Amino acid sequence: MARILRWGLLSTARINRALITPLRASKRNQLYGVASRDPERAETYAAEHGIPHAYGSYEEMLADSQIDVVYNPLPNSLHAEWTIRSIEAGKHVLCEKPFALTLDEIDAVIRAACERGVVVEEGFMYRHHPQTLFIQDKVQSGALGPIRFLRGSFSFFLNNPADVRLNPELGGGSIWDLGCYPISYFRTVLKAEPEKVFGWMLPTARGVDTLFCGQMRFHGGALAQFDSSFSLPQRAQIEICGEYASLFVPAPFKPGLEAYVILRREGSEEQIPLHGRELYLGEVEDMADAILEGKLPRINLEDSRNNLKVILALLESARTGGPTKV
Repeated sequence: MARILRWGLLSTARINRALITPLRASKRNQLYGVASRDPERAETYAAEHGIPHAYGSYEEMLADSQIDVVYNPLPNSLHAEWTIRSIEAGKHVLCEKPFALTLDEIDAVIRAACERGVVVEEGFMYRHHPQTLFIQDKVQSGALGPIRFLRGSFSFFLNNPADVRLNPELGGGSIWDLGCYPISYFRTVLKAEPEKVFGWMLPTARGVDTLFCGQMRFHGGALAQFDSSFSLPQRAQIEICGEYASLFVPAPFKPGLEAYVILRREGSEEQIPLHGRELYLGEVEDMADAILEGKLPRINLEDSRNNLKVILALLESARTGGPTKV
C-alpha cells in the first residue's frame, strides 16, 4: 500500500470541516474526494474546499480503487449501513459516533471488518488528545487514590426542529449525540465497565430525548453521573474524584492547543497547564498508525460495542423506570 492514504468524505456534512485541516496537515494522509447524492452539490463542495475529486453518489466513490479510507459522518441511523458498504468495497473506515444503534448492527460491522481485514474506528476525537492521555495516566497511576465518583455534562441549545438530531428515524436524541461522550470518558479513564445503570429522560412528542440524566455503578465500586441535553445552555465538563484528590476538566471533549485541568486536594487547588494539538489530528494519525504501521487502533471495535451496550441499557432503564444491568 502507498504510504499516503487517500481519504474520501461520505457526504458534504458540516462536520467534514473538522477533518479537512488535519488531513491536509498530515504527511501520511491526503484528502482525495467527496461524495454526495447530488452531483452538483459534490462538485460545488469540492471546488469550495479544494478537493480534487467529486462523486455524484456514495456508490461511485466506494467503487473508486484510489480511495483507501472513508470518513462516514452520515446521520446516526445510516452509520452501520454505510460503514459496512464501505468495508465491503475494501475501504478502511473512520465512522462518527455512535457507530451503530443496535448490537446487531455493530456485530455486523465487526464481522465485516474481520472478514475484509480492514481498520474500522469510531470517531471519538477527544480520546487521542494529550489532555485525555494525561488524565488517563493520572487516574491509572493512583495519584488521585481509588476513584469513588465521576460526573460529567455535555449540553447545548438545539432549536431547529428539522435538525436530524431531533429525528427518531435518524437516530436522534441527546444521549446518542452528547451523552455518549461522558459515558465513553468514564469508561476510558477507569478502564472498567458499568455493571448497572439508571436513566431518566425528558422526551419530545416524537420520543427523542432532549434531556437525559444517567447514573452508573462500575465494577470496582466507582459511581458516576452524567447529563446530556439539547435544551440547556452550552456546558461541557468532567470531574473525577478519588480518595486523595480530584481532577476537574473544564474542556474534556474539545480541548484545544492550550488546555488545563484543575487538581484539588484538601485545602489546595492547582491549575495544571497542558500542551495539546489540533483536536481531530489525533484520530487521523491513529488511523494511519493502524493501517500503515499495523498498530492497534486506540478505539477498537470491542470498546465501541461496550459503549453502545451502556447507552442501550440507560435507554432501557429510562423506558422501564428501574435500574438495568449492562
